[in-house]
Amino acid sequence: MISFFATKLDICRREVDTVYVIAFPKTRRRGAADFVRRRVERGGERLWRFEDFGGLPVAAVAQALSRMVRGGQLERLSKGIYYRPRQTRFGKSRPNPAAIRGLASARRTCFPAGVAAANLLGFTTQNPSRAELATSRLSLPRKLVGADAVIHARRPEAWARLDQADAALLDFLRRGGRTSELSPTDTLDRVLKLLSEPGRLERLLKVADTEPPRVRALLGALSEHLGSTSQRIGRLQASLNPLSRFDFGLLAGIPNARAWHAKESRPKERR
Repeated sequence: MISFFATKLDICRREVDTVYVIAFPKTRRRGAADFVRRRVERGGERLWRFEDFGGLPVAAVAQALSRMVRGGQLERLSKGIYYRPRQTRFGKSRPNPAAIRGLASARRTCFPAGVAAANLLGFTTQNPSRAELATSRLSLPRKLVGADAVIHARRPEAWARLDQADAALLDFLRRGGRTSELSPTDTLDRVLKLLSEPGRLERLLKVADTEPPRVRALLGALSEHLGSTSQRIGRLQASLNPLSRFDFGLLAGIPNARAWHAKESRPKERR
């Protein structure tokens, strides 16, 4: 009798545990799905991300949002980014291009490049006719950045540790400052001022070894001119081929440019 009773008790315990383990997650998933659906419906037209549902399991949120996409209530713009449209007399609304580009930038997946970078840094007042972006990824979703955007892919992964202005300055140096509307002298002064902001030069020196040789040479020359004593400067110089010569563009007027393998030609002052 004792053996029989113990066996039955074991069976009973296993049944209870099985019900608890299986039924509870199902209830929780249904609760999460209902919460996500109600919140999206109350939110109106807007962008949604997994982060907007903090406290809920990401898998449950992803499943709920995917179900709403299949039901036509949401549109998937990119991995983890959804849009709830509203009906207009011309059809469904479209997400604001500037808002979704800003969202991509906030996630540190894309950064301003070209004229947009120069504008952000104060080298020009021009606004580009179409978006120009840099990213460390292989590409960017066109729904996020716009169908006509110019995308410069395969930037170093280290850019993900930088803010928008830091990455924009690296892009500016890659172009030798040629997107500047200022004279070469004023362009150089502006670059030195930006590099003198607290912490910026050290942040850029930390990622400098991932940059092309010309950018490493420019950063080394600018750092040395500013009187930096960072040990990274010596490593930058050692990383350069002593036989190479680089076009510093509008920044060729750095006093110590020749010591950093700059070509001899100097830019002409703009009138």
